[in-house]
Amino acid sequence: MAVSDDLGLYAHPRPAIRTRSVAEAVRAVVRLVQQEVVAEVIVGLPLTLAGARGHQAEATRPLVEALRAALTVPVREIDERLSSAQAAAASPGLGGKRDGSLDSASAAVVLQGVLDRRRREAAR
Repeated sequence: MAVSDDLGLYAHPRPAIRTRSVAEAVRAVVRLVQQEVVAEVIVGLPLTLAGARGHQAEATRPLVEALRAALTVPVREIDERLSSAQAAAASPGLGGKRDGSLDSASAAVVLQGVLDRRRREAAR
């Protein structure tokens, strides 16, 4: 999980949601959206290196559909290829952790990419 600051300049990691069910994950995201007054939810889509929707990307479909049904804010899917590698490179101590820290850092990488693209597009 990650959220941006009020100006949409910087992504900040939040604790990872560690659940075994889509319903629990959706409840946790809904709580965060309400607490943080989130205007849009971005879900990292784990495409293959070739850019195709593989097994892992298809596994996110039920979560995305459930989020869209539960939330009134837009839910967008964004390519997250190599975000874990980028996060691990930026914070080498996260690489071997299994506590969700790397996932949160990866979410911040994905969100920061979205924020940066939006700023570039707005500057044109």
